[in-house]
Amino acid sequence: MKIAIVQMDIIFGEPEKNFAHVEQYIKEAAKENVDVIVLPEMWNTGYALERLDELADQNGEKTQDLISRLAQVHQVNIVAGSVSTKKEDGFYNTMYIANRNGEIIADYDKAHLFKLMDEHKYLNPGQKMNVFEIDGIKCGGMICYDLRFPEWTRKHTLSGAQVMFIPAEWPKARIDHWKILLQARAIENQCFIVAVNRVGADPNNAFNGHSMVIAPWGDLLICNKTEEGIFYTELDINQVSRVRKEIPVYEDRRVDLYN
Repeated sequence: MKIAIVQMDIIFGEPEKNFAHVEQYIKEAAKENVDVIVLPEMWNTGYALERLDELADQNGEKTQDLISRLAQVHQVNIVAGSVSTKKEDGFYNTMYIANRNGEIIADYDKAHLFKLMDEHKYLNPGQKMNVFEIDGIKCGGMICYDLRFPEWTRKHTLSGAQVMFIPAEWPKARIDHWKILLQARAIENQCFIVAVNRVGADPNNAFNGHSMVIAPWGDLLICNKTEEGIFYTELDINQVSRVRKEIPVYEDRRVDLYN
């Protein structure tokens, strides 16, 4: 699985400009014959939460139309990070995934809302997990603050996910937590982690990237990137089964003690 991660700046409260930038990034990444293109969190509006009624994507329609069209044209899978959406019952932080045929194969609303960035004041929490298949490989998706809940990652990998995609707007002030937690999730769950953070700044936070792709043994395939750009790597999915056989943590779990 050849991966392209888009570590981009996000223009605060300017969805039209952000949609244009994302389209250009996807077209550029697709030239490298990748299998999957991955975007960061809330790339349509940034954290302009007070203006969601004006800015959020109505039922995610514009986002789904964009990634569906580009996925089909370029025959590439797109894990579209997340966008702010407006649904019948309120606002959400929503991830969409499109396959090579342009079909929307999964959607996910962020389950854990981050109070330090006021998400709980403006957004509704999601109520379901996010497991899907890309080219026959079972994958999972979470969003940013979800990373701090190890049981949420484990729930996805117990359901078969071999690759976990994690888009984020993780501030520079806590970037060390981001790096440590991502590597820990890869090692403890013996899966690939594909995590995409933004760069740039908004009125309240600075962001310095450090998007990461981590193998099941904890090896860093992409790390320490602080500039805007597209970064590429390949995942050897067979590593997942090899590592899980070498240290069989899934077989050795003591579920009787956990519940």
